[in-house]
Amino acid sequence: MNINDEFETISAIATPLGTGGVGIVRVSGSTAFDIALKMFSKSKIDPGIINHGWVTDNGQKIDEVILLPFQNPNSYTGEDVVEFQCHGGPNVVKKILDLTIKNGARLAQRGEFTKRAFLNKKLDLSQAEAVLDLIHAKTDNFVQKSANNLSGALKKEISAIKSSLFSLYSRIIAAVDFPEDVAEPEYSFLKTEMENTVTKIDKILKNANASNIMRQGIKIAIVGCPNAGKSSLFNALLNLDRAIVTEIPGTTRDIIQESIDIDGIPATLIDTAGIRDKNKVDKVEAIGIEYTQNCVQNADLILFLFDWSKGFDENDALIYELIENKPHIKIASKADLAEVPNPEALNISSKTGYNIEELKDKIKDTVLDKDSMETEFVTNKRQQECLTNARKALVNALIATENGEIQDLISIDIKSALLALDEITGEVITDEILENIFEHFCIGK
Repeated sequence: MNINDEFETISAIATPLGTGGVGIVRVSGSTAFDIALKMFSKSKIDPGIINHGWVTDNGQKIDEVILLPFQNPNSYTGEDVVEFQCHGGPNVVKKILDLTIKNGARLAQRGEFTKRAFLNKKLDLSQAEAVLDLIHAKTDNFVQKSANNLSGALKKEISAIKSSLFSLYSRIIAAVDFPEDVAEPEYSFLKTEMENTVTKIDKILKNANASNIMRQGIKIAIVGCPNAGKSSLFNALLNLDRAIVTEIPGTTRDIIQESIDIDGIPATLIDTAGIRDKNKVDKVEAIGIEYTQNCVQNADLILFLFDWSKGFDENDALIYELIENKPHIKIASKADLAEVPNPEALNISSKTGYNIEELKDKIKDTVLDKDSMETEFVTNKRQQECLTNARKALVNALIATENGEIQDLISIDIKSALLALDEITGEVITDEILENIFEHFCIGK
């Protein structure tokens, strides 16, 4: 059934709410052109051509607009689509949206335009999810990998794996159904083919951690004694004077957070209050120290800092005991003032910039496996679960193959692997999963 016959025409604001130069109202569905004509000052709309005129309501001019009509199937959703590009005042945009609804559209649900693109086979499910990744990408690196997914990089990889498995499955089924005409594949052949497929899946899953980190980001807390140089390092990593720096211990009394891109890794960098005996400080600093201890528990990575120009003392040792069982980097600060480098830590100077770039490299190496960001595409947790399920089914098939079980039984596990892979691209998907994916989109996309 054509998607135009199955769904009502929908409308939504496609640009962020607020004052701006341009606002866009998007309408999609079989009556999109009819609705647009009821609102447009001209009596004809030419698809594929920029149309200039006025949005009107009962003869009253509302706004001068550019109207872009896209005739199905040559549109984002695969339906007839009209976009009103108007001035970006929130009242103007909302008025035009209200007029589209008054003239027969209904307000779109979250992600409904992209959902229709998927259902109308303009995108597969991995490409639809890439749209969401692009919208929320925090780094240029993730933008590029999400764009690769949108252009079909992940789809191509999964399709190649599925094609290989389907060929294998077809050979087994043909031999089972027509034993007199088709010989069973050799068990050694089955084993080799499935092992190759498992290797391909493992290669994708190897980059799962990097994908998740690039999508979600990490929390990095800078921890140490008062006056160890935490705020100076915070500013040096950000390359701006964000935190107050003085020679007075306890200057930082609250946590300060900023976002930073560390070679493609989105991170929240947290400058914390120096840890010392809470009985020897005022109430405000004591609260700051308590916040620091909470940060230590919740951070993905700790930058443990100590002032090497003064040496590593018992106070540093007590703090190190708090963090040594968590992922951390041991940093000897104020290296420009120290007589010799510390052999057991990364020596830095926030003042001169010494080893700051090396610290960024070390952060990356600590949170990611080597070469794990070299993949052309990214995966999300849903896709990773599908790949894991496919792998489990293939491992079961491999065990059955090694045990010489009948190939009809082996084919069941191969088919299970195929179905799991179909979930990635959306050939097999439940309504519940579909709704869960698109409810994370904004309205208008």
